[in-house]
Amino acid sequence: MSEIVTSKKANYQRLIIMLLLGFSSGLPIALIGSTLQAWYTVSGISIVAIGFLGLVGQPYAFKFFWAPIMDRYIPPFLGRRRGWMLITQIALLISILFMSWFSPAINPIKLAMLAVLVAFLSASQDISLDAYRTDILPPEQRGLGAALWINGYRVAMIVSGALALVLAQHLGWHVTYMIMATLMLIGVLTTFLSPEPKQDDHVPQSMGRAIWQPIQEFMARPYAGALLLFIVIYKLGDAFALSLSSVFYIRYLGFSLQDVGLISKTMGITATLVGALLGGVIMLRWKLYRSLMIFGWLQAFGTVIFIILVLAGKNYTVFAISVFLENLTSGMATTAFMAFLMALCDQRFTATQYALFSAVMTVGRIFVGPIAGIFIEQIGWTQFFIVSFIIGILGLVLLRWLNQRVDFNATKIM
Repeated sequence: MSEIVTSKKANYQRLIIMLLLGFSSGLPIALIGSTLQAWYTVSGISIVAIGFLGLVGQPYAFKFFWAPIMDRYIPPFLGRRRGWMLITQIALLISILFMSWFSPAINPIKLAMLAVLVAFLSASQDISLDAYRTDILPPEQRGLGAALWINGYRVAMIVSGALALVLAQHLGWHVTYMIMATLMLIGVLTTFLSPEPKQDDHVPQSMGRAIWQPIQEFMARPYAGALLLFIVIYKLGDAFALSLSSVFYIRYLGFSLQDVGLISKTMGITATLVGALLGGVIMLRWKLYRSLMIFGWLQAFGTVIFIILVLAGKNYTVFAISVFLENLTSGMATTAFMAFLMALCDQRFTATQYALFSAVMTVGRIFVGPIAGIFIEQIGWTQFFIVSFIIGILGLVLLRWLNQRVDFNATKIM
């Protein structure tokens, strides 16, 4: 009886850890993105210079290059996963604190360089956190664990985005960034109090093996190429539909910036949180394949809803319902997809493989913006959303084909 109670307590602890570490992962994003752009804007920096701030986030796209280091080397404290987590979190705290000492009006280049450093450290933290999440969660908890992670991540983005702007208005930018740096202590304390995952003895014995073994191991699996293609297209239709959403809401439908902020951003984030949590709870009963398929269908129909918004025009009720349903279904699909990526990883090199899979996932999204613009000019918004729906269905067709050949419900997808 005591073993059952202990097991349940450990399960609850793991889920709380996922929520807090998700917060740690999401906190730096806005500080080097939208919040930093706002700081530069009110400081009178030119729009051209602010546009180049978008390049600050490049380390996230290339993190797989240094992920093998975190598989190969074990820090002398806390173990292979938590050791790297602690190193990156403390480095982030210090770097964000350094950002608070500068000003765009006086040192725009130095502040931007610090933002690049924060982006590098944040991407490195994500490598270690993704590996930890994959290693620590048992298969039956991956769905709910991913859901809580997403919720923590989104809450952190609200804190470092919307809340940071409010604080900056009343306390100033320097104090605001100091407060945000202090909030990284949540991740530091969580790392100290978290258990280290059980590891096998097959840690890569050289950097060469740490780099090539993860790739060789995955590519040796049956239908590896089809699995990679599925990673690219499962959420591609959703990304395609939302790639120019601000243009759709403001220029085509005629909603104001305030309308988009209140409905699209606030309600959208809320719906994503609800959808992710709902998907995670459902996945306690459903297997991975069923979750991917049903949530994928819901996600595809979430893009079709925008056709109703095209027909309705500037209608606040339809706008709110469309945004809520799209984000709700997308949140559910994201939860299942994160569980799928975790199931793909080999525990010997989780950091490298998860970083590679997430990089493959972003390949399609990099190009959807320009392609979407061309499509909209040629065929219009209604047909554009139909195309987005079809792309989503193609991912589900591939999923069905793969399920006849690969066991999606295995602990690790071979």
